[in-house]
Amino acid sequence: MTGVIPNETPPLPRPAPAPRATPDIDALRADLAEAFQLEDVEELVGPVAAAALHREQRLPALLAARRAPASQRATATLSRLFLLGDEVRRRDLDAALPRTATRGAVAAGLVRAAGAAAEDPVRAVVDLRPHEVDDAGAAHRWWVASDPTELTTGEQLAPDHVLGIGAASTTLAGITLRRPRGQVLDLGTGCGVQALHATRHSTRVVATDVSARALAFARFNATLAEATIDFRQGSMFEPVAEESFDLIVSNPPFVITPAAAYRAGLPVMSYRDGQGEGDDLVRDLVVSVGRHLRPGGVAQLLGNWEHHRGEEWTDRVGRWLAEAGVDGWIVEREVQDPAEYAETWLRDGGLAPGRATYEDVYAAWLADFAERGVRAVGFGYVTLQRPVEDGAGRWHRIERLTEPARQPLGEHIGLVLDRQAWLRARTDDELAATRFVVAPDVTEERYLRPGAADPEVLLLRQGGGFGRSRQAGTVITATVGACDGELTLHQIIGALATLLDMGEGEVAREVIPAVRDLVLDGFLHPHT
Repeated sequence: MTGVIPNETPPLPRPAPAPRATPDIDALRADLAEAFQLEDVEELVGPVAAAALHREQRLPALLAARRAPASQRATATLSRLFLLGDEVRRRDLDAALPRTATRGAVAAGLVRAAGAAAEDPVRAVVDLRPHEVDDAGAAHRWWVASDPTELTTGEQLAPDHVLGIGAASTTLAGITLRRPRGQVLDLGTGCGVQALHATRHSTRVVATDVSARALAFARFNATLAEATIDFRQGSMFEPVAEESFDLIVSNPPFVITPAAAYRAGLPVMSYRDGQGEGDDLVRDLVVSVGRHLRPGGVAQLLGNWEHHRGEEWTDRVGRWLAEAGVDGWIVEREVQDPAEYAETWLRDGGLAPGRATYEDVYAAWLADFAERGVRAVGFGYVTLQRPVEDGAGRWHRIERLTEPARQPLGEHIGLVLDRQAWLRARTDDELAATRFVVAPDVTEERYLRPGAADPEVLLLRQGGGFGRSRQAGTVITATVGACDGELTLHQIIGALATLLDMGEGEVAREVIPAVRDLVLDGFLHPHT
């Protein structure tokens, strides 16, 4: 390659001037559809290299792309350029994007070229990758642009780095309810992934971010996806101060970073650092989001929360829910000790052992946690719902779930919200008059000692959702086994009382609360 690509701050991708896609964007979309689908990339690099990419190792995929046959050359060129940070020849990019060509990609702010000669090198200034979704009842394909990653540049991320599709964003997308909604808010949209998802099941989507750079990427991605989104700049709820929504989603900058770490040399990363004290940003969001929900509206967000010495973490976040004044469900999925937590975000910020300031920042983090009595940090999901009737009692649930969950979880979470409302509206007598059926994903496991006639442990296990397991005694196991839609719960209680020589009231006192829990979590369904 003959030219040299100048080293300068990468330009933003330039969005179309109106919501309707321009001819240039139409051409780019058509080019990408022909050679840069997810299955094209997976076929090109193979399973070993694809798995390595998930571990943030690009070399196997890069080698596979460089030796690709002629039949896969377009996919290889686009993968090397936009996914793997490799230089390509101008003539190869012209061939891979026949309608757009290198000139169009430069004009769109996606690449930088050293010159106009066919052999001149071209390098991407954005990360652009295919993304497939299967939600809201149908599959769809997008391409999502963001800033290049440290994996491809080998450099520390800039403070205004715009993050692409990562583990957190896919987690949030997976837990979000995909039911028809009127007004949806994506709070802190970043590159716009959650807003794109929301357009598939919503009448109107508003997306906000404090970062102008993030909004520029999000607008570009919306235009490329032919999606209509109302983008607004501002912090937290400032851009929507007087508005309310049917669904609010947020992957906020929840990382707990002490001010001393910044003073010791850690850069403030706009996509992750809210710069509040401890976990105040998540607390403030939980407490305030209900004011922007319509009756029946749901908010779903990710977050971190501190575990303090001398206090149960559930009590602490429980106070947040009490102050929020809405129904709330907090699920903790992971816990890290202070050292693990600091190490995680030091790596994310591009500081590795041996680099200047690493130990100074690490020490500042640990000192802050020690001073404030933080013994661990939890990560998980928060689901909040404003009841349809404001006078209804509040439902709060806080739990730690570590079993592997089967994404997407949005429909399951919606089922739990529906069931808690259904249960809240029914007395024990009304529950007993209901017929139930066992969910199709529920199995029973029995554990016996060798030679024993009866099991010592009976487990009910859920195949979907959060993969819960319930240890159940003989009475509950028999109750669930009898729930085939033929008998009411009251009839089952009476039969068990006779069979086990117990009082009907005694059986009911054990069965009714257990059935409420099993219905809530989806083990049992009311028979219709």
